[in-house]
Amino acid sequence: MPTPHGFIEKLAELSQSGRPFVAVTMVDAVGSTPQDVGSRMLVDSGGLLFGTVGGGRVENQAIEFAQRMLADSDSPPCQLVEWNLQRDVGMTCGGVVKLYFEAYNHHTWRIVVFGAGHVAQSLIRCLLEMECQIDCIDPRPDWLAKLPQSGKLTEIQIDDMPSYVAQLSDGDFVVLMTMGHRTDRPILEAIFRRGLKPAYLGVIGSDAKRKVLVRELTDAGIARETAERFRCPIGLQIGQNQPGEIAVSIAAELIQVRDAQAVRP
Repeated sequence: MPTPHGFIEKLAELSQSGRPFVAVTMVDAVGSTPQDVGSRMLVDSGGLLFGTVGGGRVENQAIEFAQRMLADSDSPPCQLVEWNLQRDVGMTCGGVVKLYFEAYNHHTWRIVVFGAGHVAQSLIRCLLEMECQIDCIDPRPDWLAKLPQSGKLTEIQIDDMPSYVAQLSDGDFVVLMTMGHRTDRPILEAIFRRGLKPAYLGVIGSDAKRKVLVRELTDAGIARETAERFRCPIGLQIGQNQPGEIAVSIAAELIQVRDAQAVRP
């Protein structure tokens, strides 16, 4: 059976979007089976998106298997399963199928940048050379419009930047480089009040700025131990005080933290 019309286009669209999904391919079939070898479908956490591997029970079981892959952060990205349709699926036909499950965007490195100023512009251009998904949040449409167009980058124009904290997840890499500490602090406070645990939480600025932020956060009722849980200054101690070099130093630190976490037992 040839690949369904439009399958490749849909797979490419989903892959560029950064949305986690699974491609399922029937790679072998013996005996009486509901679909031919080569049948394919795409599944996300909400269910079937495109195509089919036969409908009915075998397809429902394949969809549930794909959804479990997406829900389990430790699941291998590719898996080959063999099901006896009578014994393993509960169908009356006695065939056997082999299905190949391939997850996309499953373990995506998600980086969220608050601010679209000069350093953020340079940082995002550095990061777009890597395998990651980036959200950039800023209230200024003119600055967001200066960012390069990429399927890896989502620009969010919003006046109330702290409200976007509701879209963050534990494990995200979060970088605050807004117009100043008065706009950084409410975002930090929102992160701490939600109890989020970013893999990286950094604020561009100096040691003096850090002290002001910690004091204001504790004055607002955030426990001091919690209020200290961010990096400021950020970036490795390399380069000069130019936007491009600052951006390289921050990108290097993000990679350093990512790789240290990857080898942590």
